Amino acid sequence: MKTTVELMAESFKALGTPFIVGHPGGESVELMEAARLRDMRFILMKQEVAGAMLASTWGEITGSPGVCLSTRGPGAANMVNGIAHAMLDRAPLIALTDRYSVGAHEVGLRQRIDQKAMIAPLVKWSTTLEASVVGHQLKRAARTALAHAPGPVHIDIPQSETTKPAGGDTDVQALLINQPVIVPDRECLSALTAKIDAASRPVLLVGLGVLWDKASQELVQLAEHLGAPVLTTSKTKGAVPEDHPLRAGCIIGGLIERKLVLQSDLIITIGVDAVELQPKPWPYTIPTVSLASIESTDGFIPAEIEMVSNLRVLMQAVVEYSRSKPSWGEAAAKAFRQDVRVALDTPSTGLPPQRLMEVARAVLPRQTIATCDAGASRLLVVQKWESYGPREFLTSNGLGSMGFAIPGAMAAKLAHPDRPVVAFTGDGGAMMAIAEIQTAVKEDLPIIVVVLDDQEIGLIRVKQELKGITRHGVAIGGIDWGTLARGMGAEGTTVSTENELQDALQVALKSNRTTVIGARIDPSGYVAQFNALREL
Repeated sequence: MKTTVELMAESFKALGTPFIVGHPGGESVELMEAARLRDMRFILMKQEVAGAMLASTWGEITGSPGVCLSTRGPGAANMVNGIAHAMLDRAPLIALTDRYSVGAHEVGLRQRIDQKAMIAPLVKWSTTLEASVVGHQLKRAARTALAHAPGPVHIDIPQSETTKPAGGDTDVQALLINQPVIVPDRECLSALTAKIDAASRPVLLVGLGVLWDKASQELVQLAEHLGAPVLTTSKTKGAVPEDHPLRAGCIIGGLIERKLVLQSDLIITIGVDAVELQPKPWPYTIPTVSLASIESTDGFIPAEIEMVSNLRVLMQAVVEYSRSKPSWGEAAAKAFRQDVRVALDTPSTGLPPQRLMEVARAVLPRQTIATCDAGASRLLVVQKWESYGPREFLTSNGLGSMGFAIPGAMAAKLAHPDRPVVAFTGDGGAMMAIAEIQTAVKEDLPIIVVVLDDQEIGLIRVKQELKGITRHGVAIGGIDWGTLARGMGAEGTTVSTENELQDALQVALKSNRTTVIGARIDPSGYVAQFNALREL
């Protein structure tokens, strides 16, 4: 009969995740051994939060829940931010925490915190492992993590349960729901298609639901059928290839996108999750309809008609049952892209971050996957980097956490080992995860890390300036990125011109080694750029 940890390892592998990531404790060694005997990697991270971010990003990319692990007490507490990222960025994740055996847990005090109470608000389900029903617990964990909206679950593992015989339904082939897709008919869509047919200038606002249902191809077909410009959330960049003439850009919650939307006579939101949007009142009085794969309980978008179904079949049906339209979207999308270019084209005395992004996009191959950290530079990366397929641009948007780009890039390299992967991060975000450069080297995950080094926490400095507050408490500076990288076994260099950056990226691509490029940028245009785009 299988032990509890043996069933756990087999279940994780059956779900499509061939590794566990994190920082273990003494109670974890049996699970690690069970995984090793089943040819599963254990990726040892320097920080538990980075492990959870890596695992959750793997879940986003592949659709298989990532698995992260921490020891009890300090390890569990340190992993919390990564779990919060999975929750607010809608990533399927199974988070495992060690725990004392039942008796010791009831009377012990050292390293004992109420881990379930701490983690419960950040997960879709939390449970304490019990060997007699572990089969059922694993099935519920998998199905809960993957059900829309995807997110994290938590399993607290008492030492006393790890080597007991596994009970419950131990068939690992029954972990997932076999759910048929129901195709909507013409009659049930009649109110929606009548609204669409009556519009002459529809606009599409697109969110994460399109990726959950793997409906990017159908999205492009719908946009072309309606001749509609497309604005996506930052998490959905690439769902419409960003060199498609109907692709306008990203929703960032600012005034500049309203100029485009206000030209329309019907807003069609597709798979938009309110967690992707700025917490501001809905700014439009234009008629709005919603296509989604889950019911909206937050009521953030005031849709007159809400259709809930699998988005792939729903968009196919709309194309079939609605009239095609002459395209107003290509000109509107082109004008929006030009407005963004003008807004970001601020004067500079050094290497401006917008030019850094243009150079990077010109040098790096089309199939490059990019990750992006939170911070002032994120605005430039989101607007200037172009992605050409779904899940080719990865960022922490719902949580908006710094320290994401490096572990996120490692996950992308695990999922796509033959494609270039670049992490764009500010100096503040880089320092939060810099130890994982050594992990990337050790695990043979050759990523390129481009640090937009403005020598400060730029976003906070921007807010200080906008509010008329003296710059204070935001300086970083003085980091030799080349020396730092080489000290951890990676390649590294510092650049300050476009030509130096171009050369460094080309060398990094040819070397196929983890490389850190510290780019000394001129951040003087940030305030004007934020004023134009973000309405801070």
